[in-house]
Amino acid sequence: MAAAERGIWKSSELRRMLADAGLEISVGKMSKLWTTTPTTLRLDDLDVICAVLDCTPGDLLTADLAAAAARKPQAEIEEQTSNGSPSIVRPRFTGSRPEPPL
Repeated sequence: MAAAERGIWKSSELRRMLADAGLEISVGKMSKLWTTTPTTLRLDDLDVICAVLDCTPGDLLTADLAAAAARKPQAEIEEQTSNGSPSIVRPRFTGSRPEPPL
């Protein structure tokens, strides 16, 4: 929508503008950005897209609260609904990390 609001109607046109600004995007990735919701997007790429479209990230991104809620572990959801209060957020450690320097 942000591109259309600025008179950009073809993904190839936006791709060319992004290339002129220093962001080379493959045809496949551009197609995915143009037609679907991307699963990932680098923040520095987002900066260039925003600069080309003269907008902010908030103009391009929307929160999907249902998808975020679906990622919660089932036990945490049951705990929240059983006692009515928010559960304690605990970090999940996936591997060993070195101790920070003193």
